[in-house]
Amino acid sequence: MTTTPISDASAQQALRDAMATVTSPVAVVTALDGTRPHGTTVSAFASLSLTPPMILVSLDNQSRLPAIIRHTRRFGLNVLGHHQIDLATAFARAGRDKFQGIPWTPSQDLPRLPGSAAWLAAEVDTYVPGGDHTVLLARAVAAERGPG
Repeated sequence: MTTTPISDASAQQALRDAMATVTSPVAVVTALDGTRPHGTTVSAFASLSLTPPMILVSLDNQSRLPAIIRHTRRFGLNVLGHHQIDLATAFARAGRDKFQGIPWTPSQDLPRLPGSAAWLAAEVDTYVPGGDHTVLLARAVAAERGPG
């Protein structure tokens, strides 16, 4: 195995190449801006604590979602099943109207995607800056295993 030293010029691509080998779950983080749903695909999320029940999620600062969540302090985490690649792709694209043609239901006053493998509602406790992302440390206020 060859190790590639990370320099400023190659750090971003080297990290992408290395992390592309890691299998990770995919979720869609959702929030409401008034009555309008917003969401984005994430692969950086995890269970953080059982007592109290907490999760962490990393969001791209370029997205509108961190600003919406800073205002509401709440978000939904829709953990996708293997059959939901179309949802992962739809919410990964750039643009504001990612919910166009996507069914959702309100749950805990948050957008919930039907058929997800799991769904959590969370309230943010702490925002941690992390380069071009922000990590949200949040209390899980509702959780449910889905059919997905």
